[in-house]
Amino acid sequence: MNTAQPIDPLRVGLVAGEASGDTLGAHLIQAMHAIDPSIRFFGVAGPKMQQAGCETWEPAESLAVMGLIEVLPHLPRLLRLRKRIEQRFIAAKPDVFVGIDAKEFNLSLARRLRAAGLTTVQYVSPQVWAWRPGRVRRMHEAVDLVLCLLPFEKKFYDEQGLPAEFVGHPLADDVPLRVDRAAARGELGIAPDAQLVALLPGSRRAEVALLSPAFAATARRLLALRPALQFVAPMASPRARQQFEQVLHEQAPEVSVRLLEGSAQRALIACDAALVASGTATLEAALCKRPMVVVYRMGALTAWIIRRFDLVKSAFFAQPNLLAGRRIVNEYFQEAIDPEKIAAEILAWLDDEPRRTELERTFMDIHLQLRRHASERAAQAILALVRARRAHATAP
Repeated sequence: MNTAQPIDPLRVGLVAGEASGDTLGAHLIQAMHAIDPSIRFFGVAGPKMQQAGCETWEPAESLAVMGLIEVLPHLPRLLRLRKRIEQRFIAAKPDVFVGIDAKEFNLSLARRLRAAGLTTVQYVSPQVWAWRPGRVRRMHEAVDLVLCLLPFEKKFYDEQGLPAEFVGHPLADDVPLRVDRAAARGELGIAPDAQLVALLPGSRRAEVALLSPAFAATARRLLALRPALQFVAPMASPRARQQFEQVLHEQAPEVSVRLLEGSAQRALIACDAALVASGTATLEAALCKRPMVVVYRMGALTAWIIRRFDLVKSAFFAQPNLLAGRRIVNEYFQEAIDPEKIAAEILAWLDDEPRRTELERTFMDIHLQLRRHASERAAQAILALVRARRAHATAP
């Protein structure tokens, strides 16, 4: 008679922040369920993770706060949230905790969970290689494994003696190597010969608020220089749409911008060039092989602190430039964001076909480097860590 005891289903705690973390989390859940359908997931999740099967304790958007100083008004709420989530995870005792993006919140939470005996993973590396590199010392206390989306990150952690795996980027798996521009235009009702500029002002409320005036001014300048231009703006959320629409109405009423609910990838494939807020959208634009101008703005006091204390160690902030190791698209930070210069740069991309062709070749190289079945690799790395911990725990 078989007296072996059944193995309890694996239980995975997750905390994701913002729309990009929700997408990563949903893909991870699907990949882990493909390996073992009995795995249970619970924690802080967005709508995509919920749909994929994650029991949701708190919504992911509750973590969507940016900046050093800007976070202060939210700090009491975030600290209460962290304590509440910490207590629930310690009581639930998942086999592994996976923090997805939301680095400041997740690494602080992971440090407490690991001290309580839980196995912890950070999925998406904080940019410790770019700014505040001293944080890596505290990461040793917080995580058992870092899952890196970018290839140079693993080398950095190897040098620091922190276990890390380069899994690739899920976006590189999702976006076809050769996109169908005609099909995307057909779906959006854009004529094949129209010149189309995509506007992506970000996903977080603070980000959209800080960047929308510059986006509106740039669109107004572009239309003045080239009246036949068309504009499309995929919005990350209804709130972001409302914010952006209000600024357009007040500051660029003469510009007609087609606002989309989501559909960023379709808009990027269809466009001829894009103005993009720094972040994951810049990588998505690169994978769609579209020329872009990248902008980044934060609160004035946060920017002053970063400059005053020399916290940034990287020469670039746009992901395409970081991955290429050189400036292949222009990036504008803080007061350098000049709508006239940005408009001129976008028109230069529209008018210079040889330059666009060269950029597309560079973007293809980046795409191939990142296309590694990332979600499956991340799932396998997490499961291998859990199995090793279980085997160690049951060893005589």
